[in-house]
Amino acid sequence: MSNWIEVVQQAQDVESLREMLTKQREVYPASVTLAGDQLLFMVKEEQETSLVLVSSGDGTDDFQGDTRSLGAFTAKKAPLNNQNANALRSLFPWAAPQAFGPGGISIGLGDRLGLASPGHLQAIAGTQVRPVLAQQSMRELDLTNRTYADVLDAATWAVFQEGYQDGYGADGDHLKNIKDIGVALNLGFSMITLDCSEHIDDEVLELGEAEVSARYNQLPIEKREAFEKLYKDQDYVLQDGSMIKMAPQNYERMILTYHQALDFMEEVYQQAIAPLDRTIDFEISIDEVATPTTPQDHFFVASELKKRGIKAWSVAPRFCGRFEKGIDYIGDLGQFEEEFAVHAQIASHFGYKLSIHSGSDKFSVFPIIGKYAEAAGYHVKTAGTNWLEALRVIARVNPDLFRKLHEKALVSLEAARKYYNVSLDMTKIPELSSLEDEELPRFLDENDPRQLLHITYGFMLQDPALRGEIYGVLLENEAAYAQALVTHIGRHLRTLGL
Repeated sequence: MSNWIEVVQQAQDVESLREMLTKQREVYPASVTLAGDQLLFMVKEEQETSLVLVSSGDGTDDFQGDTRSLGAFTAKKAPLNNQNANALRSLFPWAAPQAFGPGGISIGLGDRLGLASPGHLQAIAGTQVRPVLAQQSMRELDLTNRTYADVLDAATWAVFQEGYQDGYGADGDHLKNIKDIGVALNLGFSMITLDCSEHIDDEVLELGEAEVSARYNQLPIEKREAFEKLYKDQDYVLQDGSMIKMAPQNYERMILTYHQALDFMEEVYQQAIAPLDRTIDFEISIDEVATPTTPQDHFFVASELKKRGIKAWSVAPRFCGRFEKGIDYIGDLGQFEEEFAVHAQIASHFGYKLSIHSGSDKFSVFPIIGKYAEAAGYHVKTAGTNWLEALRVIARVNPDLFRKLHEKALVSLEAARKYYNVSLDMTKIPELSSLEDEELPRFLDENDPRQLLHITYGFMLQDPALRGEIYGVLLENEAAYAQALVTHIGRHLRTLGL
């Protein structure tokens, strides 16, 4: 018989029961929560986690589960399914996602497995950071065989398990159409990241001046006149006194690159965001392209957002250099600092915060981000690095499984490359047969192995046998996984100066 059952049978009142439950080994102590005359908590028995509701009454509620009498109480053991997650969000508003509003510092903590959020919450404890726990793109959903309901439910159970009541966000990440945005919004997601990459003309970057002028002159005259009146050969002064010069040699190229994306932003905002009766953190992503967003380009986009009545919570520019998955920044740090300082001032000038995508492990630029963007606020997105920390745990406790996952990564690489642009050099990846088991965790400290294992996650998770083994090992070692995330995400936060 489980200890929690014995404790409930012996207890005389809810208050004493509450204290006793926090000391039981199979109970998550931070989850023990009183709601009226009902006590709710989470238990883990034989690698299966459940919600338990204990009441001195008849136990009537909206939760689905098996009910039994235990001494003076009625107890219901409820599975962690969608119906019960909805009931929990209805009972406790803090268990549902919420919009953060302007300003502040937030971090997107994408959780591809649905197991990382407890560690993420432990990592941010005692900081000013607001967590976006549920963060997935449609691409990630497809590769992990999950749904937005799965992603949101995992975050809900995590905040309840950890007793976290300070509010978390849920991001429909890198969405490209109104239909997908509607799916996320209907589930209660509090943030939408609009991916405008399909409407940004990347070809303009490579065109000669004559071709740029020819294409520009093909735009409708009323559109050209409207833009020219505001932006051609104009100077703008930001709040800190710095100047944005709309250089004439770049003006036509800028208009051609972004004008269709701006129309797309306006269409999506008016149809999907503006009609809502609740606040949404609306992020504009212009980063998933080859064309760097110059400060001039950023000001143009920001000015148009304001003119068109689009209330952006954040904007994600395509910064200079390369923000590749799972590794540090590649590029000129001096140029990055010079431009980032202006990007931060533009964001502050227009009243939103900067978003840094592919923010995992960008330790060399984190001090710059913290220095220049703290006043206006910023948002850093991570995801894949949490998957890599899961693999690090597997490498430590089950080397044989890690070797199988590495083999799967090797045979899946070419298929995975169509989803991600990385500078992975396979000649720099050693044969795993040459490494001892105790060397495997350090394998994940090198850039090329990290990128190999990062971009092939979906192919591992779509293999039923490997997926089962991955979850089995991580559920058995959940404390180790949480601690790995506390350490790794903690390094992110410290380097940002938080």
